[in-house]
Amino acid sequence: MASVEIYTSPLCGYCHAAKRLLKKKGIEFTEFDVSRDPDLRQKMMKRAHGRHTVPQIFVGDIHVGGCDDLFELERAGKLDPLLAA
Repeated sequence: MASVEIYTSPLCGYCHAAKRLLKKKGIEFTEFDVSRDPDLRQKMMKRAHGRHTVPQIFVGDIHVGGCDDLFELERAGKLDPLLAA
């Protein structure tokens, strides 16, 4: 099972939706709150190729993208194989 990391902020509805999907699938993840840590936000942006919105989701070394990207992978049947890798 690949490790999952998600960069979030507490008031972000998309962050909560992405975490709900991962929890529903039984996926453990590491969450990083970037709302009060500018250095962590910069790290996120570097890893996410300049994207500055949250959530930013990573499965292993693969940048999935945001919430919409995560749900698109789920709809296409590609999320489970990615998580299993």
